[in-house]
Amino acid sequence: MTSNPVVDLRTLEDLDRLLVDGSGPVLLFKHSPTCGTSAMAHEEVSDLLAGAPIDARVGLILVRTARPVSNAVAERFGVRHESPQVLLIQGDRVVWQASHFGVTADAIREAIGRLGVASAH
Repeated sequence: MTSNPVVDLRTLEDLDRLLVDGSGPVLLFKHSPTCGTSAMAHEEVSDLLAGAPIDARVGLILVRTARPVSNAVAERFGVRHESPQVLLIQGDRVVWQASHFGVTADAIREAIGRLGVASAH
């Protein structure tokens, strides 16, 4: 069981709801279940979420079945699509991102931690 609930983002409405509901950052994980590298990234994200709660709402985009959602994220935030990919969004902008082997529990936790420090000033 995870400390942070993960929202499956299957439609553009799901994405919009996650981005506007509540306050604080949003962590988006773009995942392809048929990719070995993405499977390793999925393990890292799962490990992160199984630990202490993080200060972010979490959304999962399965890129093969939710391509319009994946494309909308790339377009809205001006980022190149990659898979696996993690985007940390605060407000209306991407404040941190990682892809492929850069998607690690430690890197994500550190990026979220930096947001807490930045908002404390």
